[in-house]
Amino acid sequence: MSFMQPIPVKYACSCGILNPINKLFFCRHCPKLRCGYCVCHEIESHFCSNCLENIPSSEARHKKNCCANCFDCPCCQHTLSARATTVAVVRKPDEAKDKEAQSGAGGESGSTTPLKPSSVPATKKMYYLSCLSCRWTTRDVGIPDQGVATGTWPDNECLYQLRFNSLLEYYQSVVLQEKQDRQEFLRRKSPKQHKFPSLTDRTGLTVSLIRRQIGWNEKTLPKSKPISISPTEATADVEQLPPDIFTEPLNLRQVTTIAQRLSQPRDQPTAVGNLYPQRRSLWIKRSLRCRQCEHNLIKPEFHPTSIKYRIQLFASHHVPEVVMVRCEQPLKSGQKNAIVVKITNPTMYDMTIRILDALPEEEEQLTTEMLQQACKIKEEAVTSSPLLRAAGITLTRQNSTREIKREVNELSNTLIEPLESEFVLSQRDDSKEFDEDIQARSEIEEPKFIVWRKGNKVLLRLQFTPEATSKISDEVVLSFYMQYTYVNTVANTTEKKEPTTQALYSRLFIQAGAIEKE
Repeated sequence: MSFMQPIPVKYACSCGILNPINKLFFCRHCPKLRCGYCVCHEIESHFCSNCLENIPSSEARHKKNCCANCFDCPCCQHTLSARATTVAVVRKPDEAKDKEAQSGAGGESGSTTPLKPSSVPATKKMYYLSCLSCRWTTRDVGIPDQGVATGTWPDNECLYQLRFNSLLEYYQSVVLQEKQDRQEFLRRKSPKQHKFPSLTDRTGLTVSLIRRQIGWNEKTLPKSKPISISPTEATADVEQLPPDIFTEPLNLRQVTTIAQRLSQPRDQPTAVGNLYPQRRSLWIKRSLRCRQCEHNLIKPEFHPTSIKYRIQLFASHHVPEVVMVRCEQPLKSGQKNAIVVKITNPTMYDMTIRILDALPEEEEQLTTEMLQQACKIKEEAVTSSPLLRAAGITLTRQNSTREIKREVNELSNTLIEPLESEFVLSQRDDSKEFDEDIQARSEIEEPKFIVWRKGNKVLLRLQFTPEATSKISDEVVLSFYMQYTYVNTVANTTEKKEPTTQALYSRLFIQAGAIEKE
């Protein structure tokens, strides 16, 4: 199968979205399949992809998520490298030696000698930024060379920076005032928990009276008022075009592209000579957490140079992988056909797999009850605080954090025949991958639907019949449930310390192809 071709086999996630197995995760605590929309994304660390410097979150926020030492080329967006050069510097006259000579000679004759510069030329090492891809340098825009390779490069000042700063201060004051008003409203609205909340109220002495008698100031936060800001006024004055724009020929090499202008949103220069180097944006390492049980599914290493994971619960490591091999006959509406699929066991335990055309009713009812109970436990855990109950405040989680059961929109247009029996798939053994001989059949005869078996892989033959109402060039989609046994090694309670085996279900959709002409 080519990497660029679409994957025909897709799994139905718990939220009802179809994804290939390489884009799904598996929660060992639920246990269910999770996609990128039913997990919480959390930022673990910030780092620069060029110098691999780990930056704390507060510092990254202060630096506007940009690295202080690395720059990107404004023309081709590649990383700029510091280049060293030598510059001749004229030394200043050696005043100390001349003064000694003057004092020695002046005691006798009193004559003065003029100061002379040193005859030996001096060289100083200077640095400038250069792009190894398009040969752009900081000298092209008139940025002077610096004496240090990192940390001293000037930033291009924005013309509207003062306006942006004033707007930022204004909205920060507005948010602070709204927060104080909300806290004051909740303090007045919430009833007192006891008749005498503090010892000073029993004696008739309040905290403010005691502070006044001692001579201290009142411990009250001054209410912040929004900063007055002048509104923006629209003007009809527009700068005139230069007179040579209609007479001089246009040189496209001197005009910036759309990508170059958008990379510098401050001024968006139109000429190439006004491009300035941009600080490199920081990268992040993120972790994924299950929305229902709040356990980590993906957790990377903290150090930027490490590409390993501390926790990696990919679905391809726990769920059997199904790959479509071929269709035995051309697809025609209303005619019986068969498809060959390959199933691989990625775990270290044997699996008992069974192919079903529908989910059992008992399992469907159990899944619905567990889902409702999980949502109820979540709400009770949030509202169980005595302070919140006394204040009459009920906090519930957002709807996005709950697991909502949805039906899969893509429907099957075929009738699949379930397999007459279940079969056992061996555990994964890396040493058997290099065995060229196909394993001999066991003493017990294999079922008829098994075409080939080797190690932890097996080829199955599934029979199906497309609908008679299907038209030519319509896509044939197969849908079935795969029941498999999963050995859970995670102990959710103190009583269960040994691995438990449970039966799980996964719904699969296979795009077999299009209906061909007769």
